[in-house]
Amino acid sequence: MKKLSPRTRVVTGAVVVAALGAGTFGAMSASASSPAAAPAAAVKADTSNRNLQQTTHLTVAAATKAAQATLDAAKKENQRISVAVVDRDGNTIVSLRGDGAGPQSPESAVKKAYTAVSWNAPTSELVKRLEQAPNLKDIPGTLFLGGGAPVQVKGAPVAGIGVAGAPSGDLDEKFAQAGVAALAR
Repeated sequence: MKKLSPRTRVVTGAVVVAALGAGTFGAMSASASSPAAAPAAAVKADTSNRNLQQTTHLTVAAATKAAQATLDAAKKENQRISVAVVDRDGNTIVSLRGDGAGPQSPESAVKKAYTAVSWNAPTSELVKRLEQAPNLKDIPGTLFLGGGAPVQVKGAPVAGIGVAGAPSGDLDEKFAQAGVAALAR
C-alpha cells in the first residue's frame, strides 16, 4: 500500500470527520422531525361504562367569584380574613389573603375548606362531633374550627370554602356562607 503524505492524511481525516458529523446531524434532525408514536387507545367516554365516573367541579371563575364575595362580606364588617376554595378532592382552586389578614390565616382557611368538603358539613357542626369522636381532629390536613362551608350540588359536595382571620369561627363561617350564596346568583 502506498504511503500517504501528511497533507493528504489531514485532508482525508477532515473529510471523514465531516461525513460522520453530517451523518450524525442528519440522523438527529430526522428523529426530531419524525412523528411521535401513536397514542395508546383511549378509553371510550361512554357514560354507561361501569369503569367511568362523572363528577362536577367548580370552574376557576366560579371559585374566584365565591372567594371575592367572601372577602367583600368580611370587608363590610371591617374584618381582615383569608379565604380558600378547594375542589372535591381538597385541592386548592383559589386562595386569597385579604389586606391585613394574619400570617396563619391562609393555611387555616385551606384546612377549614378541606374539612368542610371532606365531611360535607359546615365546620361549626363538625366541632360538635368532636365530643363523640375526639380523634377526628387528628386527621391530617383538617381543622375543626368554625369557618368552613361545603358547596353542594344536589346535596353532594363539590367544593369547600374556608375562612380564617375573623375574631370568631362564627364570623368566619358567616363569610364562607356568603361565598356559597354568591354561587347561587
